[in-house]
Amino acid sequence: MDIRVEKGRSEKYPSELLLLFSFESPEPLEGPTRSVDVEWKGFLSTIIHQGDFKGELFQCRLIHTQGALPADRVALAGLGKKAEFDLEKWRGAVSKAGQFIRDSGIKRFAFQIERLDDFSEEELTEAFVTGLLLGLYQFNEFKTLEREKIKAIEELVLLGETDKKIQSIGEGSRKGKVISEAVCMARNLVNGPSNQITPTLLAEKARQIARDHSMEIQALEVSEAEAMGMGAFSAVARGSQEPGKFIVLEYNKGKGLDTIALVGKGITFDSGGISIKPSEGMERMKDDMSGAAAVLGTMQAAARLELPLHLVCIIPATENLPSGKAYKPGDVLKTLSGQTVEVISTDAEGRLVLCDGLTYSLRYQPKAIFDIATLTGACVIALGDHVIGIMGNDDGLLKKIEEASRTGEKVWRLPLWDEYFDYLKSDTADFRNVGTRAAGTIIGGIFLSKFVEKTPWVHLDIAGPASIEKERPYIPRGGTGVGVRLMIQLLRDWKS
Repeated sequence: MDIRVEKGRSEKYPSELLLLFSFESPEPLEGPTRSVDVEWKGFLSTIIHQGDFKGELFQCRLIHTQGALPADRVALAGLGKKAEFDLEKWRGAVSKAGQFIRDSGIKRFAFQIERLDDFSEEELTEAFVTGLLLGLYQFNEFKTLEREKIKAIEELVLLGETDKKIQSIGEGSRKGKVISEAVCMARNLVNGPSNQITPTLLAEKARQIARDHSMEIQALEVSEAEAMGMGAFSAVARGSQEPGKFIVLEYNKGKGLDTIALVGKGITFDSGGISIKPSEGMERMKDDMSGAAAVLGTMQAAARLELPLHLVCIIPATENLPSGKAYKPGDVLKTLSGQTVEVISTDAEGRLVLCDGLTYSLRYQPKAIFDIATLTGACVIALGDHVIGIMGNDDGLLKKIEEASRTGEKVWRLPLWDEYFDYLKSDTADFRNVGTRAAGTIIGGIFLSKFVEKTPWVHLDIAGPASIEKERPYIPRGGTGVGVRLMIQLLRDWKS
């Protein structure tokens, strides 16, 4: 979609469609909506007073102007109760309005940005563009039939009354588009089938991001990783004929900036290995690389926003399949850290590839490490598919994540007490890769905590919200790209 910013007022601007918003009655009309109502001789007020439009959240109505305005049509959209308004409801309302406009067959529309409550033009514009682009996302790459029926909006014109407002609107639009494009890239990777989205493809995507933004890139083969001592990652990768890749992407290298490590789980298909999963629902296991998608999206957006940080992105990417070469329950693996792990379940492979990734990140001496992974089904049981489970060894870092969740990507902190390590004690090795059925999500976090030494670290378990069955206002069914907006907000807020 082409997004332009122009000087103009809603009631004077000619367009295929003009978008307006209203709070739930009896709130009076405000801003551009009030100006259009005055120009239209109270027509909108009449519709509202007659009960034909109530302004309820997500309500939309299409009205033909019949020449009363320069715009051919008006879409009137509801914001709900004014007292409950925030940027998350704004994103949702914009998304629903955008979907309504698209489904009506409209190709171009205009909207005037004005301050609303305590939110500036730039904040409102960024949230507007984010809600719109994420809400209009469609994954149609592999559909060949009836493509002519796929509808899309081609152009949005954002209006501002003054040069100063236009500058703020332009900046908000730029940021919203950068972040939305990163989320949509992550969604595409998660939604893509595993015969297409392979470790090699992830490495190619990382190389593309590196080329476009002058980053450093390494994509180690499994044999190279094994030679370096990554016994856990290479054991998981051994079972598949699809070559694994250990990907390292580095932004702002050598500039004396704070170093932040982002480690993303990149299991491009997870059958469970020898400890094979039930066949029902296994097709969804293509989404087990959602953590990798999230950190790639974060790197792309961070570079385009020119964030002043040294970012190191690490993705251990492989499939987890059973074969004659696959690792087995009972095996003992020597990790890059030198610690040994007894394999109890090969379906707990995510923590095995991540542990070598976390250890590798320590060579960059980061100020903080964040790992993002669809790690445990237990997290879905505990928190459902709306919330990211977070654990870590640094209270300040956990609070940063919690503050960044104002993006609408919700998080919930779980304990990481030493007592939980008793579940992982092994008679054969330093510890096991799983415990009992108790506290499954926390046990995954406890395992990973053994590989970060004393570096401040947070683990984000995105197993619930990474891929969803029921769409939400600006999140369609399937891959969500969760974690990108959260991490970008955290990095934007970062202070040395």
